[in-house]
Amino acid sequence: MSTWIILILIPMVLGIWAQMHVSSVYKKWSQVPSRGRITGAEAADAIMRAAGISDVEVVEVSGHLTDHYDPTNHRLALSSDNYRGTSLAALGVAAHEAGHALQHQAHYAPLKARMALIPVTGFASQILPFVIIGGFFFGMFGLIKVGVAIYLVLTVFQLITLPVEFDASRRAEAQLTNLGILQADEVVGVTQTLRAAGWTYVAAFVATLGNLLYLLMLSRRNN
Repeated sequence: MSTWIILILIPMVLGIWAQMHVSSVYKKWSQVPSRGRITGAEAADAIMRAAGISDVEVVEVSGHLTDHYDPTNHRLALSSDNYRGTSLAALGVAAHEAGHALQHQAHYAPLKARMALIPVTGFASQILPFVIIGGFFFGMFGLIKVGVAIYLVLTVFQLITLPVEFDASRRAEAQLTNLGILQADEVVGVTQTLRAAGWTYVAAFVATLGNLLYLLMLSRRNN
């Protein structure tokens, strides 16, 4: 099996599968309402209030699964389906984002490290296409080493993202039951939804690592 297939193609297929899997699982549990009929926005707000967080605004945003926590602006953004929805999937996603707010309050080290890397990864992602085009299409092989450095930064970022996301999911499941938002037998829907979402982060890390190793191999060939 060629190196290209191992380092590039297989991670690409894993990424496609992860996206399809999370869409399928989310669709399944978005059709199962919680018994308490509490909305995602209400659940997120309840979790943060219970932790003494009062300076984070829960807002509704457009798009599908565009949910995120913005630590800089103290905003917890939920897509319409999860902001207004009462399904197990909606509560899981909303609680997960609230979990990030809890991490921020607790000065969770991996989250702080991830936040510190965001400006660097943003710049690296912007120049990466020019580096790849120059290195491969114009034979400027010195740029491949720059590409290696960029992918090293991106790989570290994706690696740090894993504990951040998994810990947020753990906090979400615990708070949903501790606060009585969900009953014990309802947690399975949340668990499956968040585990499926977790695979997308694993796939992103594997893909970035594969690209790093592939470029590293090419840079050594051209030495």
